[in-house]
Amino acid sequence: MNKNDVLYAPTHEWIFVEGNRAKVGISSYAAMHLGDIVFFDLPKVGKTFKKGEVFAAVESVKSASDIYLPVSGTVVSVNEKLSSEPQLVGEDPFNEFIVEIELSNPSDLSDLLDVNAYEATL
Repeated sequence: MNKNDVLYAPTHEWIFVEGNRAKVGISSYAAMHLGDIVFFDLPKVGKTFKKGEVFAAVESVKSASDIYLPVSGTVVSVNEKLSSEPQLVGEDPFNEFIVEIELSNPSDLSDLLDVNAYEATL
């Protein structure tokens, strides 16, 4: 997967959709601005979120930031590696998802940006 395969939220999250499920992470732009990532506060599997709600938090040596879910859905898996190796997201933000969700409202995807529109906002 690369940056052209995903959709983006203006808040710098990416989403890669496969059927009714999607992986969600943060963009390389967000990872670069965070710097060295040292901690993730991850949600529990089974938790449901609405579009735009905070579903996780990330801490770096520079700051702490909330991470917003770009679509409504239920967490079906969490990237457990991030509990012990949070820096993986900073090293490869497009291959280290944070959560996988089951979409509850696929029409939420229509509000997201393709790579060209996202990069134009940066």
